[in-house]
Amino acid sequence: MQQALLWAAAGTGFTFSMTALGAAMVFFMKKQSTALMQRIFLGFAAGVMIAASVWSLLIPAIDETEQAGGVGWLPASGGFVLGILLMLLLDGLLPHLHNGAARAEGLPSSFRRTTLLVLAVTLHNIPEGMAVGLSFARAAQHGGSRGLVAAAGALALGIGIQNFPEGAAVALPLHQEGLSRMKSFVYGALSGIVEPLFGVAVVLVSAQLTPFMPWLLSAAAGAMLYVVVEELIPEAHLGEHSHSGTLGVMAGFLVMMILDVALG
Repeated sequence: MQQALLWAAAGTGFTFSMTALGAAMVFFMKKQSTALMQRIFLGFAAGVMIAASVWSLLIPAIDETEQAGGVGWLPASGGFVLGILLMLLLDGLLPHLHNGAARAEGLPSSFRRTTLLVLAVTLHNIPEGMAVGLSFARAAQHGGSRGLVAAAGALALGIGIQNFPEGAAVALPLHQEGLSRMKSFVYGALSGIVEPLFGVAVVLVSAQLTPFMPWLLSAAAGAMLYVVVEELIPEAHLGEHSHSGTLGVMAGFLVMMILDVALG
């Protein structure tokens, strides 16, 4: 388990650092981030998460079950639903505010608007950390298989790449809300801290639930796709026939698919 913890900490540490690097763009860009940029950033993140959910989580969950002589679709679909329910629960409990929304979601709170904006992004970073952590835990459970370690590394790389524009997409709106560049950077970077926290946490849990690894992988996929459909795609304004947002999704999907197939 120690090896899995080290791998998960390294992988999610990388994804967190990419969020921080993206948030640092607030020091170099104009205060007004364009709607075009937001659409591309959010669309790209959505595309990466869709591809990662399929190639890095659902397909491995099905393969793992079938290799053990089970029915592949059963834990894949069951875990998928559990992941959706987890995000519905967190969505209903954690106070947060989506960029451009007038009213906060979750339980009533006295949090400032900027804090609620950060919490909205923090919420959808949770399944990303879970996904990376579980991928490395699976590799460790198979004796550190080179192929599985490479696949987990590809997932961490893909999540890290999409975290760069995501970090910028957090920090820039915060600066528009009136925060200083430094505070916007700090809050933007901290929105990604849940990734290493949840990445390590799921490794600890999975060590006690080895037979249920397909369920855990599928749950992470369900949680990620919930975030894509509930938050990223609507916020990319794809409903307004935005070609930029649509092309961002396609580019993100393509990058993650290539990474998973080429490296995994």
